[in-house]
Order: sequence, then structure tokens, then C-alpha cells
Amino acid sequence: MLERVVAACDGASKGNPGPAGWAWVVSDDAETAARWEAGALGTATNNVAELTALERLLAATDPDVALEVRMDSQYAMKAVTTWLPGWKRNGWKTAAGKPVANRELVVRIDELLGGRTVDFRYVPAHQVDGDPLNDFADRAASQAAVAQTAAGSALGSPEP
Repeated sequence: MLERVVAACDGASKGNPGPAGWAWVVSDDAETAARWEAGALGTATNNVAELTALERLLAATDPDVALEVRMDSQYAMKAVTTWLPGWKRNGWKTAAGKPVANRELVVRIDELLGGRTVDFRYVPAHQVDGDPLNDFADRAASQAAVAQTAAGSALGSPEP
């Protein structure tokens, strides 16, 4: 049984809002894609795409196995690691008293995080010699946003 899974997720929106897609990739060796999935969101913001990618990754991985999530979205990462406790305490209002954006996705991610070990790691986007898993997820999410079709290893899709 695996002790830890390394994964990356990313979202893309071509226009923000615009045609959007999400993707996640799981690796067995922290470098190479073992399985992946990407999907279309129609018209959505980049933040919705990023949160959707994280939600789909959490739903697709075993909650009993520790998970390292690499992502380039500080918004999505901070939403679920830093801001979430305050939002819950404040009745799903921001510090400015406004309703939390994308609340439904954040609530679902919070549910999926319950009782599991997840370490989030920020990786800069679009870097030469950057994180290979994040780069893979970025390419898959962008492809899904442009093509507006699902893709993935289970579907026999070619790698992005």
C-alpha cells in the first residue's frame, strides 16, 4: 500500500471569465504522471477552475493515503488552508463582511479534507525547469479549457 501520493492540480480560464478547464495528475514517483484527468467548465473564472481542480483531485484519491498537493494557485491554497477557519467562524463572510466567493466549492473541499492528511505545496507556475507535475496539470487544464472536452488516462487520451 502507498504511504504517500504526490499530485498536482491546476485550473485555466481563457478570458477570466472565459472558456475554463481543470486538471489533476497523480504520480507514483513524484515526477511522472501515473494517472490524470481533465475536464471542461464552460465559461468560468480562473478561481473556479483552480478550486474545481482541487476538489476533483481530492475526490479521486484515497482519503486513507497521505497526499501532497502541488499547485500554483495561491488563492485556492489559501482559501482552504488559511482563510477557511475564519470564514466558517464568520458565517461564511470575508473579513470585509462580504459573502465568500465560490463558497459551494470551498465547502465541498473542506468536506473532502476532513480526516485526511494533505500537505499543500506552492509551486510557481510557468517556470523553466519548474515542477513537472504542475506543468502537466497546467497543460491538461489549458487543453480542456480550449477544447471544452474531457480527457484523461482512464479515457486513453494522449498526454497533453
